[in-house]
Amino acid sequence: MRALTAAAAGLAAALALVLTVTAAGAPGGTTSPRPLLTTVPGHP
Repeated sequence: MRALTAAAAGLAAALALVLTVTAAGAPGGTTSPRPLLTTVPGHP
């Protein structure tokens, strides 16, 4: 019974965390107009 109570408390805490992050929303701002360019290193 103690394990069931602990599992329920953990699930409630995880759900509260998810709802808090969801309510906060995405951060504002814009993305960079330039793409991230990566290069493959040349063979020696």
